[in-house]
Amino acid sequence: MQRAGSVVRTVQNVAVVRCDDDAHPDIGEGVVDQNLDDVGRVVDVFGPVERPYLSVTPSSGVHLPALVGETLYVR
Repeated sequence: MQRAGSVVRTVQNVAVVRCDDDAHPDIGEGVVDQNLDDVGRVVDVFGPVERPYLSVTPSSGVHLPALVGETLYVR
């Protein structure tokens, strides 16, 4: 399991995740939380090359505001 980064905020039903370094998941990859529960899919990668941000659309039933500050992972 690879660490994707931490959720820094939510905007218009999308979680914004800050990556730890330049290694990031590809668009379309699924992300999970620390309990391996499905959180959503990466829909965009943006920002600085050294530490980009990810846009993650949530899976149904995921409460986005509860994810702020949480670490997300890629299987």
